[in-house]
Amino acid sequence: MAGSRRVPEGPAPDPAVQKLRIRYAKRGRMRFTSTRDFQRALERAVRRAGLPMAYSGGFHPHPKISYANAAPTGAASEAEYVEISLTRVVDPAAVAPVLDASLPEGLDVIEVVDAADLPGALADRLQGSVWGMRFLAARGEAWDAEGMARAVASFLAVPELHVPRMMKKGPRDLDVRAAVLDLAVADTLVPGVEADPDGGDVVLLASLLHTTPTVRPEEVWTALRQVSGLDLPRPVSTRLRQGPVVDGTVAETLDDGSV
Repeated sequence: MAGSRRVPEGPAPDPAVQKLRIRYAKRGRMRFTSTRDFQRALERAVRRAGLPMAYSGGFHPHPKISYANAAPTGAASEAEYVEISLTRVVDPAAVAPVLDASLPEGLDVIEVVDAADLPGALADRLQGSVWGMRFLAARGEAWDAEGMARAVASFLAVPELHVPRMMKKGPRDLDVRAAVLDLAVADTLVPGVEADPDGGDVVLLASLLHTTPTVRPEEVWTALRQVSGLDLPRPVSTRLRQGPVVDGTVAETLDDGSV
């Protein structure tokens, strides 16, 4: 338009020279934080830690942070991942404690590595998850570890198990069985899952493919109730591992290339 002037966008942002891949945990009450809540907490933590963040250009620059496949709100996790881009090369090992100290208790940084040392994009490596599903014992329950094992055997014996999920466009049937790589009753204490086997708690280990849409532990629980006829209580679920699927097994995302 004649007479109009282009508003300058300001100086170009400094380029990103390093990308860090971060593994963090959601523990305790922090399992109820939403993805957006975590994003705000991480951006504040990055500023407090004084990291040289890279920013996008334009009128509204934002920090270059990539989030991938967050656990559902209400689920704990020992294996959440995020990537941040920096304008200066730093020591990843030195970043971990500083960033962890800047996050709220229960959002805990476990490991930080240079993404250049790892194969593939982060999102491409998150092909499956291992979940610990803790079923709390309660008075009068009609199930135990042996009953749960029978329910698991019934689940694995069928080719399909459909469970409805309400989507934006209405209900949709998900084939839960197709997403399950493995399902078993844990016979030992599982690190990351606070269970009391002596008090009657039962923990299932569920290895799930990341299908579209992703099948959640809650839908595995629903399918188990369906196939077994047991009135199983809703489990407390914790993601224990997340990464590439190799020979039917979920590997660790931060492995250095052997997978």
